[in-house]
Amino acid sequence: MRRIDAIGIGFGIFLAGGLVYLLLRQVGLDNIHAGIWSQAVLVAGLIGWLLTYLFRVVNQKMTYHQQRQQYEQAYFQKRLAQLSGEELEKIQAEIQQEEQHQV
Repeated sequence: MRRIDAIGIGFGIFLAGGLVYLLLRQVGLDNIHAGIWSQAVLVAGLIGWLLTYLFRVVNQKMTYHQQRQQYEQAYFQKRLAQLSGEELEKIQAEIQQEEQHQV
């Protein structure tokens, strides 16, 4: 995320809080209650966003993890394509030996 994006998101949240406050004032709440409820809505939204963020971190659905997995797959595919037939057979034999030692 770029710095301007973060500034834009922060400004958007600030405006959303003001709009919620104005909406609550139009509904008939006084200044204090409208302020409290608009803050409660923003805090609930922040907690909701935080929970989705933590969920993505725990399940490794973050952009960084996905890009890294794609890079590793592409790297290994490229390396596999560069191997000769003899090298592939040697690697397969090593894998089979390791599997037999693990069992």
